[in-house]
Amino acid sequence: MFVGILECDLLLGDVHSLKSKRAVLRPLLARLRRWEVSVAEVGDADLHRRARVGVAVVSGEAAVVGRVLDACERAVADDVEVQLLSVRRRLVGPDE
Repeated sequence: MFVGILECDLLLGDVHSLKSKRAVLRPLLARLRRWEVSVAEVGDADLHRRARVGVAVVSGEAAVVGRVLDACERAVADDVEVQLLSVRRRLVGPDE
């Protein structure tokens, strides 16, 4: 079993309240769920223009985990409402 973790640090566009932040993040999180991953806002919840989004996927093959995380990272990078500042990845395999 392999577990892949992706953490994206985001700068949000024209956001002036937590309500408008949710309006930007909600569709992004829904798009990421299309890849059958677990996804959530995992940090910077009290900041209007910043967000950290975490994605996790489990598979029997490391290559599948890599492809899914690549697709999720591209989806975040291509979103016009957010700017992707940094990405952290981790792959946990059966030996760890």
